[in-house]
Parts: sequence; structure tokens; C-alpha cells
Amino acid sequence: MTLPPGIYAILYVLVFLSIPPLGVATAAHLLGRYDVVATPTWLITLLAISSIPLFLVFRVRLRWFKFNRAAARLGAVLPPSWKGERVAGLDVLTEIMETMKMGYPADFAWDKFNELGPTFQINIFWDCGFLSCDPNVIKCILATDFQNFEKGDLFKTYMKSVLGTGVFNSDGDMWKWHRSMTRPFFSKDRISHFELFDRHAESALSAMNARMRIGCAVDFQDLISRFTLDSATEFLFASCVHSLRSPLPFPHNQAPTPFVSSPTSAGQVDRAEAFARAFQQAQQVVAERAAVGKIWRFFEIWKNKSDEHMRIVNEYLDPILEEALQKKEEREKAGEKVSQMEGDTDSADDETLLDHLVKYTSDPVVLHDEVLNILIAGRDTTAASLTFTVYFLCIYPAVLQRLRAEVLEKVGSHRRPTYADIKDMRYLRAVINETLRLYPAVFSIDECLIPNADPNGKPFYIPPKAAFTYSVFAMHRRTEYWGPDADAPAPTPAHEFDPDRFLDERVNKYLTPNPFIFLPFNAGPRICLGQQFAYNEMSFFLIRLLQRFSAMELAPEAAPPGSLPPAEWAGGWGRKSFEKFWPKSHLTLYSNGGLWVKMTQAEEMEDASA
Repeated sequence: MTLPPGIYAILYVLVFLSIPPLGVATAAHLLGRYDVVATPTWLITLLAISSIPLFLVFRVRLRWFKFNRAAARLGAVLPPSWKGERVAGLDVLTEIMETMKMGYPADFAWDKFNELGPTFQINIFWDCGFLSCDPNVIKCILATDFQNFEKGDLFKTYMKSVLGTGVFNSDGDMWKWHRSMTRPFFSKDRISHFELFDRHAESALSAMNARMRIGCAVDFQDLISRFTLDSATEFLFASCVHSLRSPLPFPHNQAPTPFVSSPTSAGQVDRAEAFARAFQQAQQVVAERAAVGKIWRFFEIWKNKSDEHMRIVNEYLDPILEEALQKKEEREKAGEKVSQMEGDTDSADDETLLDHLVKYTSDPVVLHDEVLNILIAGRDTTAASLTFTVYFLCIYPAVLQRLRAEVLEKVGSHRRPTYADIKDMRYLRAVINETLRLYPAVFSIDECLIPNADPNGKPFYIPPKAAFTYSVFAMHRRTEYWGPDADAPAPTPAHEFDPDRFLDERVNKYLTPNPFIFLPFNAGPRICLGQQFAYNEMSFFLIRLLQRFSAMELAPEAAPPGSLPPAEWAGGWGRKSFEKFWPKSHLTLYSNGGLWVKMTQAEEMEDASA
């Protein structure tokens, strides 16, 4: 029997806090036994009770003394600190939690980056963590000093019930092994991927078009999440969840049309919706754990909040894994060689990731964790990026028309795009990159020195095992890295969303000299293996979308009440002051309440490329 996280934490704290009073009682007993001194009971009780706070104060003081001495020994300093005014930094914790609930991404950090610099420390419950948006610091973490940084035990603990020991939740040899298993599969473009994208894109666009014909707005975030989920489940294990067969949601202010289905399709709908919902809610649970850090267990006293969600996910996933392992066993019994070498050198074009992974291992736990990790990356990050791209196309019609002109010129109004088409479409890549700059979808360490980070020239000292998080979201909007128009409010909002920054002289001025200012897919040894796959999927869908629709706009009246940006955002920093949707995050960014849009069907036109 596994104890609930909260019960485990309470027992641990009780045992830990019992050490000082037990020490006092033992010392008093020994002193009395050997007639050294007779200690009255009231004094023993007083000392036992007092020993707990004294022990905690001593422990905190000793730790900070060690940190400062280690920094001085190395000629370094600790980063500046965000000092809370309440005991244990409770006001800092409250502000962070409130920002996650009601604020704009990076709200709590943005003012502190301006006040304290691009790297600072946060102290909550007498424990320190560090936050940075400095590309030089991030480069140190991801590349130049990579061997000294790891996900760490804390991160892996609150992620384990969902991510297990998969590639996104492992370090050292386990992480290297996961990467070595997965890398060959993503090393080449596959024609079968485009065939898969086309099937699911057609289903998604047809469903959206049916709603548009009756004058109904569509939640594009919901639609694209179904597209990426169906694509990812088929791509990963050849067992599509068929979420696009479920009816699309209606706006809150419009009565739904009755959905009539056969018992079989109704069962598929329920299964798809249950899986998708559980998958998202499990991620929400671990994201909330990450937000509160070490005290997360105390918010799950009686049960592990992710267990029920993961039970539903596993009900779908486990039979697929069992079938794959059974097929492997049958092939081996038939004398067919299934080996790691074969997986590296003889990968069929229509092979799924699960087909590929079973060549490396027959461990169902390893397979489960790995495919689930890749599913999160392959579904959620791509869905978020496409949602935000369509948002920008809705509010910047000039960008939409220029991008659509490129689609019609390079591909035409009907033809399916090829890899060569996508590689040739520079403005399409620039639009995607500018979206990823403003809304990237995204960590912990051993002892590390970060050179030249302090304004006085001294390096920053980061204590061993300290939690260190870097904010790509904030870094991508800093004017010192991207220029004066990176995020500052301007007379015309187009100054902020500007795909040309990835095409004109600004590339050589900002990005080429310092490539670590743009990290939507991470960098260094942990760079996303599926980066090109994601670019291909996003590009393919956008091309198909713009072949089908010629204009699009937001439909804020269709959004659920309370899901649009609060009025007080009008005086906020950067894009926050005029954003028309509410970005929130669990493991990835998403649009609160969905992204409700209306689109205009393109007229039949002559193929521009003919």
C-alpha cells in the first residue's frame, strides 16, 4: 500500500521535528542517570519545546553561512534576493500563486527582473530557488556547463506520477539511454507523416467548416488539440484516439445542435473525451505541484491528485503497449531478429515510435513512460503554438494576407504541400518563429558558477541542489536581447508581432551573434528531438488552413464568461496591456476558455502555382 503524498509528508515532518526534543530528553536522562545534574521536569519540557524553533533557526543560519563562505572562497556572490516582508516569504508565495491564477505569464517575475536584474533568488519557507531570463545563464545550464545541471530529485518527485522516468523526467545515464532510443526515429523526415497530417487536417477543417456554414464560432484551441492528439496517438502507436469524431463544443451563448450517433460511435466519443480530459487534468496537477515546490505534498493529504486521471489514461494506453510487446514476442518466437541495431539502421517509413522502441526494450514501464512523455511534447506544445499563430493571424490581417499569398504562390489552393514546399516558404517559418518567440510552449542543478553575471564583474554562485528555473517567455521579450520593439507597447500593435524580425537585418544584429536568445525547443544536449517534426506539422496544418479559409477574426462574444483578459490588464507591461486572450499555463501555455474564432471560406480559385 502506497501512502498518500500528504500523509507521507506529515510523517516525515513529525519525525524530523522530533529529533531536537528527543535529543533534549535523552541528554536530561543521561545527566540524571549519572548524577551529573538533576533537571526538573518543567525545564526539560521547556527546553524540548524550545529546541524545535532553535534547531530550525540554527539549521537555516548554518546553511546560509555555508553558501556565503563557498561563494567568497570562489570569488563569487549570491544573486540578489526577492525579499518578502512576511515570515517565511509567505507574501512571495501568495503573489506567485495569485499570478498563476489571475495574472499574465511571468507577471510576478517581470518587475523583479527589472528591479534585481535578469537573475535573482526567491526565498520561501527558508529555502532558496533561482530564476533567470539571461541567455548567458541559460547557455551555461543547457550547454557549456550542462554536466553540472540536472532535473533534480524535487522536480522528478512531483512529476513522477505522470511522467514516470521518461526522457523529460530523468537525468544521467537514464536520460542518455532514453535519448539514444528515441533519436534515430526522429532523424529523418517521413512521407507517412504528411499522409497522417493530411487525413486528420481534413477531418478538423471539415468539422470547422460545417460550424462556419451555420454561422457558429469555433473554439480553435479545442479543434487543434484534437488534431494534434489524433495525429500524435496514430504517429506514436498506430492507435488513433479519434477525438475529432466527438462533436465540437458550441459557444456558451448558442444552443447546441443535438448530436445523434450510433452506440459504437458514442462509445468512441466518450472514450476519446475521457482520455483527452484526463490527460490534460493530470498535467494540470503536476504543474500546480511545480508552482508550490517542496510543500506540494501538503496539498494532497488524502490522495494523489493525479491517480484518477492517470488511471483513465492508462486504460487507453496499457492495452496498446501489451499488444506491441505481444507482437514482438511472436516475431522473436518465429525466429525473426528484433534488435537495437535493426532499430538504428532499418527503420521503415511507416514505423510508429512504439514499433521503434520495442526494438530496444520489453519493459512495459519504460515504454509507458517514454511514449507518454513524447505524447505530451507531440500534442500539447504543437497545439498551443498553432492556437497562438491563429490568434495572431486573426488580429494582424496584413500578416494573414501576406502568408496566404505565399501559400497560394508556393503550393496553390488545393495541392498537398511537400517537404520541399515547406522548406521554401520563408515567411511561413518566420510567422511560426515570431509566434514561438512571444508564446513559447517550456528547470535544477549541482553546484555551478555562472561567469560575468554580476554587474560588478563577479560570477554568481548557485548552491548545490538548488532549484533553478529559467524563463524563456521573459527572455524572448527583453528589449536588450531583441531590440526596442520586442515587447514595448507602441502606437500600432504590429510593432510587437513582427515576423520580419526573422527575415531582415535584425537576424544578424540580434539572433546570429547570440542564438541562445531564441529557445522555443530548448538547446544543447536537451534540445527537442522532435523539433523538425513539430515545424512540419505546424506548417502543414497552416497551409491547409489557408487554402481553405481566406479571412479570420476573433469571436470574443462566444468565449465563456470570465475567460477574457481582466480590465485591469490595460495598464500592464508589454503585450499584456492590449492582449485579446488570456494565456495561462500547466505544463504548456494555453488560452483560457479556448480561442473562439470565425473564418471566411475561400472562393474557388485557379491554382496559383499552375
